[in-house]
Amino acid sequence: MMDLQSKLSFDEPINIQFTSGTTGSPKGASLSHHNIVNNAYFMGLRMGFAQRAQVQVCVPVPMYHCFGSVLGGMCMAVHGITLVFPSSGYKSRANLEAIQSEKCNFIYGTPTMFTDMLSQQKIHKYDLSSIEAGIIAGSPCPPEIVRKLITDMNMKELMIAYGSTENSPVTFLGFPQDNEDLKINTVGCIMNHTEAKVVDPTTGEIVPLGASGELMIRGSCVMHGYWDDPQKTREVISQDRWYRTGDTACLNSLGYCRIEGRIKDMIIRGGENIYPAEIEQFLYTHPKVVGVKDERLGEQVCACIRLREGKTSSADDIRAFCKGQISHFKIPHYVIFVDSYPLTASGKIKKNTLKEEMEMKLGLSFYKP
Repeated sequence: MMDLQSKLSFDEPINIQFTSGTTGSPKGASLSHHNIVNNAYFMGLRMGFAQRAQVQVCVPVPMYHCFGSVLGGMCMAVHGITLVFPSSGYKSRANLEAIQSEKCNFIYGTPTMFTDMLSQQKIHKYDLSSIEAGIIAGSPCPPEIVRKLITDMNMKELMIAYGSTENSPVTFLGFPQDNEDLKINTVGCIMNHTEAKVVDPTTGEIVPLGASGELMIRGSCVMHGYWDDPQKTREVISQDRWYRTGDTACLNSLGYCRIEGRIKDMIIRGGENIYPAEIEQFLYTHPKVVGVKDERLGEQVCACIRLREGKTSSADDIRAFCKGQISHFKIPHYVIFVDSYPLTASGKIKKNTLKEEMEMKLGLSFYKP
């Protein structure tokens, strides 16, 4: 090890991790030893691994993704935790079986994965009493799912995480003792030795606490850059090493962050800004909301909904469900029921592809492929 150490620098790249490509072609984020070892170390401290007699983590997330490779593999190396892989490919029932048979006390997952597990008709037949905590990350999680994880899967110490491949990956992570309000309304607290600021996307000026703007991150977690793509790197990392997340967010005085949506996903309807994430949080039964072009208003809200197995609904039912619960201009103008969504390799929905498919399906004459 000493000989190997003399040949390597802590700041040399160790991993080229590809982004999910939800808004375009995947890019190779060049991550260093310093990036991922520190991220794994401080995440383990935040999750309280050292204070637990034993940590057995059920890991259904893929190892080729930052979630699995850093929160899984690297945390195992740094903190000596045990990882349990339920199956070679994702199977929601296999996760429940692994928790029961291996007595896992932690579980990682995305909102979609946890929704699938909660949807299992025989979930209450599994012994999940060993579960103490877990992490949910990858995309915004509906409040109802958070509550069900705490009650139905015994995840009393559920932690919400936020980050990106470019940030190794976690920049905000909740504490095990956070109350329900923090778990539902924030993505956790800023990580150790990491800076965050929210700026006006047009001027670059820092906005007051509680005000919305673009979230920017600086710290040991920020990647070197995109592999062999200096132009794309300059677009997201400033000269003083601030990383532009592309997310609209607000911060409070305690360092907790609320994510409002992707700037690129924002729908502009008659001058009103609409973030799909807000509507997705409301239509939590697997909806994915995109904007499609509209000649008069610029864009309209289109909800692409996959219903639960055996269930039926109509566009009028969905709109009636929304009425009085969200602002009238945020109620989906178009409601399309789908069997599946276009996905990236890491299982995220490709909204740019979905948007184009819906514009073509709706026969919008001004759409140009």
